[in-house]
Amino acid sequence: MRTAIAALFTLIAASTIAPSRADPYRWCAQYGGKSGAVNCYFVTLEQCRAAISGNGGFCNPNNFYDGRPVRTPEDGPVRRRARS
Repeated sequence: MRTAIAALFTLIAASTIAPSRADPYRWCAQYGGKSGAVNCYFVTLEQCRAAISGNGGFCNPNNFYDGRPVRTPEDGPVRRRARS
């Protein structure tokens, strides 16, 4: 019993300490109706519509969208301005 309580406490502590990231992509493509596949890697609605064009399906807003800009390795490191 003590082991289970200790494990539960550790799990709760780890989940509150570790930062969670939401999804930076605004739109999801739903293919084949409600039971079909979902792809949530679209920044614009036009990208999503182009992906489902000819395949069938529809676009939905991503419920996990956080509003942060998408950063890729090609963007390079984040450069911070020096304080004066």
